[in-house]
Amino acid sequence: MTPDFASLIDRLNESAARLAEFQVVAGFDGFVDEMISVVDQRQTLSRFKPVDTIGQFAGLIQGAAGKSSLREIVITGIHAGGCAVNLGDGLLALGIKLDYFGTLGTPIHAAFEPFARACRSCHSWGSQPGRTLALEFQDGKYMLSAVSQLAEFDPDLLDRVLADGAYLDACRKASLIAITDWTLYPHMTECWKKLQREVFSKLDHRPRFFVDLVDPRGRSVEDIRAMLEVLKGFEAAGPLTLGGNLNEANAIASALDISTAEEEPEALMRQAESIRRMLGIDEVVTHCLKSAAMAGAEGVTFAQGPFCPRPIKSTGAGDRFNAGYCVGHLLDVEPTGRLTLGKAGSGYFVRHARSAAVAELVDFLRRWERGDLD
Repeated sequence: MTPDFASLIDRLNESAARLAEFQVVAGFDGFVDEMISVVDQRQTLSRFKPVDTIGQFAGLIQGAAGKSSLREIVITGIHAGGCAVNLGDGLLALGIKLDYFGTLGTPIHAAFEPFARACRSCHSWGSQPGRTLALEFQDGKYMLSAVSQLAEFDPDLLDRVLADGAYLDACRKASLIAITDWTLYPHMTECWKKLQREVFSKLDHRPRFFVDLVDPRGRSVEDIRAMLEVLKGFEAAGPLTLGGNLNEANAIASALDISTAEEEPEALMRQAESIRRMLGIDEVVTHCLKSAAMAGAEGVTFAQGPFCPRPIKSTGAGDRFNAGYCVGHLLDVEPTGRLTLGKAGSGYFVRHARSAAVAELVDFLRRWERGDLD
């Protein structure tokens, strides 16, 4: 569907001050991300040619079978990461007040200090953050995460951290509650049950819930199906958007015995609607490398994105899509516009390696409309 760029730009310009009135609660994952380039050929002490594609890297690994091999890597940065942190960063850049709760370490790891200062409130639950080695390529990323420490995030920990009432108080003021990363937290299904029972059932308003599972293909089908049964329970407290990338959507589809899809409009919209209908939730959104699709009570729609062939940074791009999409909901933007805001948020991020402010997002939309993006 063709985006109405003029209406989106007007809405953002008119609502720039209003965005500061919204409060969002986000949790629960926090990761220290080490951004990595794999060296193809070292040219000088300061210059090297990186391995460009995941396929090329896979070939290098395959070629080492039975022989062993070594490949140099370059750590290009150490960043605050995790879907909730990245989504929150995207919202904060747009002026939204954020209350964050999650695994940032005790004390909070230094990588998260700028993020924590920007939040309206920031609460670290648990002794250690996760750790991710993010191998970045032109056509995507391959992330290796160390997560055994995240097993401490369980109902017993929730008993302790919920006791001060801060999470319930923040949720009572929130227009939107984002919950990310079921996959890497082994007790998260039971934690969701506890939160639904002891927190969300006490809300008098009906905030929107946004859930991003993170790629669940490393979990058993039985675990995924059990989680999906609990996922439906968020609808009792407010309308639920289930967001994810194409790999994640296909994993959910497989668990529900729904056909998988490629990045093609009709297939993506059909799959999103099938997942939505089978789960009985308000909305399903799938974002891909070049496009995005959604199915909701308002119908199904699809939007192309401003594809970037040579991204500066790709890790966290999906989370900036989520931030833009959530802002679309907060501003009551129609579905195609929400997808466009999401793709604009991720499109800006991969080109600049940071989240966009409102004026920057407006300028990006204007350039996108003119066909003036790199």
